[in-house]
Amino acid sequence: MLDDHADYIHQRRAEGLTDAAQLHTELQTRGWRGSLRTVQRYLRPLRPAATTPWPSPAPKPRRVTSWIMTKPENLNTEHSAALTGILARCSARQHVAAFAAIMRELGGERLDGWLHAVEADDLPAPHTLVTGLRRDHAAVTAGLSLPYSSGAVEGQVNRIKALKRAMYGRANLDLLRQRILIPH
Repeated sequence: MLDDHADYIHQRRAEGLTDAAQLHTELQTRGWRGSLRTVQRYLRPLRPAATTPWPSPAPKPRRVTSWIMTKPENLNTEHSAALTGILARCSARQHVAAFAAIMRELGGERLDGWLHAVEADDLPAPHTLVTGLRRDHAAVTAGLSLPYSSGAVEGQVNRIKALKRAMYGRANLDLLRQRILIPH
């Protein structure tokens, strides 16, 4: 439909006109009676190809957490650069890094100072975390200070739950007890 006006369209594109609506208006003054949508469809293949590549997918939160919890000198250059980029966009980056250091170094005695620093900022999400930590302040301080871990106990609980799920409806409690007490 626009073949009669192709030379004019290409001339206007060469002059820098990229707005389909303006070109549509100009074509109407030249006697063309088609729709704006037709002009848009005609111009679509004439657009320059996008030169920006697709951004790489964002890393998973678990991966970012592991980068934060790792000492910076132990990260490889790629992970360090990715973490630096993520933290640069994070408004709570100082608080995140400070809390990670408290966890890594078992610095529970620094928790109160960290809580006060977070409360001094006006970020709502960290305030929610602080409220939760204050509910059981003694346990959190002990968890961040003592070298003990409940990891082994949690592993056993996970194993027992898996056994229970696997045996659901298949046997009685005696067999479950025997499988828990006598691991194979």
